[in-house]
Amino acid sequence: MSIEVLTILMLAGTIALLAIGLPFAFTTGLIACVFAVSLFGLPGLTLISSRTYSFMNEFVLASVPMFILMASILERSGVANDLFDAVHVWAGGIPGGVGVATMLMAVLIGATIGVIGGEVTLLGIVALPQLFRLGYDRKLAIGTICAGGALGSMIPPSIILVFFGLAGNVPIGDLLLASVVPGLLLAGLYSVYILVRCYLNPRMGPAAADAERAMPVIEKLKLMKGLVLPIFIVVSVMGSIYAGFASVTESAGLGVLGVLFAVWVRGELSWTMLRQSLKETMATCGTVLWLVFGANALIGVYNLMGGIGFMHKVMRGLELPPFMMLLVIMAIWIVLGTFLEWIAIMLLTLPIFLPIIKALGYDPVWFGVLFNINMQIAYLSPPFGGACFFLKGVAPPDVTMKEIFDSCWPWMGLQLIGLALVMAFPQIALWLPRIAR
Repeated sequence: MSIEVLTILMLAGTIALLAIGLPFAFTTGLIACVFAVSLFGLPGLTLISSRTYSFMNEFVLASVPMFILMASILERSGVANDLFDAVHVWAGGIPGGVGVATMLMAVLIGATIGVIGGEVTLLGIVALPQLFRLGYDRKLAIGTICAGGALGSMIPPSIILVFFGLAGNVPIGDLLLASVVPGLLLAGLYSVYILVRCYLNPRMGPAAADAERAMPVIEKLKLMKGLVLPIFIVVSVMGSIYAGFASVTESAGLGVLGVLFAVWVRGELSWTMLRQSLKETMATCGTVLWLVFGANALIGVYNLMGGIGFMHKVMRGLELPPFMMLLVIMAIWIVLGTFLEWIAIMLLTLPIFLPIIKALGYDPVWFGVLFNINMQIAYLSPPFGGACFFLKGVAPPDVTMKEIFDSCWPWMGLQLIGLALVMAFPQIALWLPRIAR
């Protein structure tokens, strides 16, 4: 049977299983096992087990539960509330100022968490009610939370970049560093958008309350102590990586210690919090790893069938200029982002796209940043935008999914602008890793 027919059968089987409601992780794993046994007999299953063992044997993979545990502990602490108190009182009488302060808060939380679910949940609980209370336009407020919360996977540390480095054999430290400026670029675009919208129509983002604006400067400065512990955590994680004191895995462990210390200083550390955080961490890791196992198995079997070479041949057969080929890849990622998890998109497409990108002379670190920005778009894309569903879980009952998705369209446009800028000017992503070497 030709590889073309096998590819169609594999794709049709995957779509059919997803259509009947089977989770993606089990869909890919089942398809991989069926094709492995059908084509290579029972020995074909050894490929799946060997690939799984090889992936799980990567030491840097231990950083993933560490980063997730950091996020889980911070989500249960009062650090986010202190962050909001520290930044929003400086908004003053600027229309949209509290929205920009919320975006700054999103950047700071993203730099300590690295997981989108935790950040969107925190912002939805802490900031969204405040924006509604101040009379912000509902769609502007909702979009601010979704887009800002998605920065949790863009501002290092980022779980996405850890897995990208593992899957593509790309230096994770360089990926984390390269994502800093593009992440700040997106946050800057969001902030400018908020200010422009509120300048044109001040009723969309009224200024902070008079009582808050009248707060003495000394009191405002006292509130800035809420920034000390988050900055301490960021320095302990990212500083140790870039200074060469620790690997990514070791720095993740330092981050957990930093978070535990910060929560202990605040008097919030308890066995109940720790037990709940560990339970959530294990559940999240289990979900992610099953997705990894399934997609990794499918790619292994497909590669053994000759599928990866076939897809390379198809892509090169398009005979497109390098930049047009890059645009095709971006378009494929955007489409896949509307219905697949980021980990599935990464593991299914990276073995095909990354060798092509290297052959075209593009930097794989820059390519990883482009993938991360694409996933920012995916988080807001209907019908399965992850940030939208996380927000729905904590938003007031009158906030509907339709309203959330409708609120995200302008922000997706801003993300496309950010993607275009980083594509057109790779140095936005690459200059920081290069000067850090």
